[in-house]
Amino acid sequence: MRNRPRNRVLLGAAAIAASMALVGCGAGSRTGAETATQVACDFENPAQPTTVNVLAYNSSAVDPFTNTMVKSCTRDNVTVKHDPIDFAGQVQKTTATLAGDKGTYDIIETYGFIIGPNADAGKLQPLDELFAKHSEKYKLDQIEPSMREGMSYDGKLYGLPMQAQMFVMAYRKDVFDKNGLTAPTTFAEMKDAAKKIQDAGDMKYPIALPWLATGDISTQYQAALNSLGTDFVDPETKEPQFDSPESKKALDEMISLLPYMDPQVTTFDQPKVQQQMYNGTAAIAIMFSGRMNDLTLQTNSQYYDKFAFAAPPAVEEGDSLFSRLSIDGWSLPENTQLDSDLLFQMIAASVSEEASKSAVPAAYPARKGAVTPDSSPYAQAAIDSIAKTEAPVTAPYVPDVSNAVISLVAQTILGKLSVEEGQAQMQAAAEKVMAKY
Repeated sequence: MRNRPRNRVLLGAAAIAASMALVGCGAGSRTGAETATQVACDFENPAQPTTVNVLAYNSSAVDPFTNTMVKSCTRDNVTVKHDPIDFAGQVQKTTATLAGDKGTYDIIETYGFIIGPNADAGKLQPLDELFAKHSEKYKLDQIEPSMREGMSYDGKLYGLPMQAQMFVMAYRKDVFDKNGLTAPTTFAEMKDAAKKIQDAGDMKYPIALPWLATGDISTQYQAALNSLGTDFVDPETKEPQFDSPESKKALDEMISLLPYMDPQVTTFDQPKVQQQMYNGTAAIAIMFSGRMNDLTLQTNSQYYDKFAFAAPPAVEEGDSLFSRLSIDGWSLPENTQLDSDLLFQMIAASVSEEASKSAVPAAYPARKGAVTPDSSPYAQAAIDSIAKTEAPVTAPYVPDVSNAVISLVAQTILGKLSVEEGQAQMQAAAEKVMAKY
């Protein structure tokens, strides 16, 4: 039975699905359940047989936490169940489970990007009381405060942080060494490196970026804006900033990369970018960090030992990098019928100190000190990246604005709209959205 009464405000299913579809951070590969770490999961055993259904997509960065929860918290009268699912399937099932008075899932994996609208709509349980109650037992004070902030809305915690993903640059060190190149730190240096690789005849399209027109391209544009010190919307004034000089600079710089990328780049999501690196058809890729460990596995590519890693470049010289920070965590739906305390202890166990350390190098856990420079081939790159990546804004309008401009971003990058036309149309679309807020 539930511990407390619930008030529900429903959000349109299409809005939930669209907002989630923009943040498919590390979806793709899978970490086998046999690698799961056994940790203490010390809930009070319920009197009746209980099944806990967990919704989380399969990825090398998320699976260690999901598998630990299933293995460690299935005991006595409790069975924790997680069915393999891809990111698209998770989007659909999240929409369905949050839409009614009773949901199919009791624990759902969420992202900072969608905490705001779902918390604002009353679909997620605030976790502050449970966090305080179980903090000492599970050493929850060791979770990075910045990541807790990224899973909070209106001063309340709605997601227990599991791990973070930030952009990391992977590059072919053998190709770079052959051409006397070093890891680029700006877009200008990245273009110079790509031109030399092209001129040497090594690769036709050296740069691989996930610019999928229905998803990733919006995230990439926002990363360019962040690197230039701005964002889609000014969080203080709530004014859209698509008509700003920084917006024009971001679009111009993205367009300037096109000669070095596959002409089909706006059909490429992160798995396709990985495939370019696996196949040896690209020498530079920038993706979320949850994708990086896959590149180092011999089973995935003959070039597994040729990859090197660095923080992504800045659009131009400055403090902020071309990067986005996405925080993954566990949330409890308002409409679950199970005991909140039982469920919280399961998610707390899955992000325990031991569980978090064992998730490295596949993931970048939310706990302080879990990732050290020598913990993986890309650990230092991830540490350097997160240090100069703008913290995400958690607000209900963020997914709506992203959804409103995404097709316009793609049309502008592809030259179907001039930069000026694209800016004007994005500004108008965003102003229409923000009028509701």
